[in-house]
Amino acid sequence: MVLYDRIIVPIDGSAGSERVAVHAAALAAVHGAELHGVYVVNAGSFAGLPMESSWEGLDDMLRADAESALDKVERAAESQGVPVETHVLEGTPSREIVEFAERGECDLIVMGTHGRGGIDRLLLGSVAEKVVRASKVPVLTVRIEGGDDADEHAVEVPGETAPETPAEAEADAAADSTATADGGE
Repeated sequence: MVLYDRIIVPIDGSAGSERVAVHAAALAAVHGAELHGVYVVNAGSFAGLPMESSWEGLDDMLRADAESALDKVERAAESQGVPVETHVLEGTPSREIVEFAERGECDLIVMGTHGRGGIDRLLLGSVAEKVVRASKVPVLTVRIEGGDDADEHAVEVPGETAPETPAEAEADAAADSTATADGGE
């Protein structure tokens, strides 16, 4: 039973976003879905800079950041043998993600969440939370913890080749749980 044909994975280039890309690619592989990596350039967040510094080279820098982030999605998809397309959008991240998913007839949004709570969430908001609230498309959130030191928590399973990173362990677990839910192993 195929649940998903088109999965999108919004990515922000953070250290934990590779984990999200690997998880999304594993789900796409299990379901025979195509993967769409999305990076939203939020140029409006730089509006407060002095005029002479605000646009000179900024667009090139933001585009380079987008390409670097989307390379993670491409690598994750290629490792799973999943067809992938990448998209650079411009605007408010939550709005662009929701509109892209609905316009592109996507079946699932897989995105990271930093698990903020309390005053941090109140003051900063959460792109993932806004997407969950606004989207008609189902959203799977992958909690990002540990940031740069997440690789220190690799999982080793006796008798098997151990994953190199927690992201690979999560992808394996996602594939196993989906196979079990579908009546597989």
